[in-house]
Amino acid sequence: MFSTVDDLVAHLHHLAGVGSDEGLSFSELDHGLQTASILARNQPDDLELQVAGLVHDIAHPWDGPGQPEHHRMGARAVEGLLGERVAFLIEAHVDAKRYLVATDAGYHDALSPGSVATLQAQGGPMTSEEVVAAETSPDWSAAVARRRADDGAKVVGADVADLDHWIPAIRLVAAD
Repeated sequence: MFSTVDDLVAHLHHLAGVGSDEGLSFSELDHGLQTASILARNQPDDLELQVAGLVHDIAHPWDGPGQPEHHRMGARAVEGLLGERVAFLIEAHVDAKRYLVATDAGYHDALSPGSVATLQAQGGPMTSEEVVAAETSPDWSAAVARRRADDGAKVVGADVADLDHWIPAIRLVAAD
């Protein structure tokens, strides 16, 4: 559990030295920075969504093969600091992948190899009942937007703002 912004930022700095769980040539921090950047461009007025994008995979180093629990672990780790909405957006990113696989015919084929490999460990495509339940969830469209940004944030060498740029945003979200 992160109790201060400084603790969370220290962990994010640590993720700069942790390679992507997908075996790509960038760090977990690079992936979060790219995700946040995409969300800042696409959803410029939603700072909580952008911060959720930055920190959505903070629990990758804590989870096991297939990453079946990292979304829940990450949500629990930041909820007290960043609030319920950010925690929801972090926890929902696996279900958003499962949802998109079930509802978007071309989505599965566009997933990275790592995302395809973890899909089964994370529950596989949603059932029709799960799709209906997801669509009634508050903030579901934001969760799907966060997921789509996640999928686009796997570019080696992408030119995005560094972590120092995001620290004031983290502090603002933590203050709410």
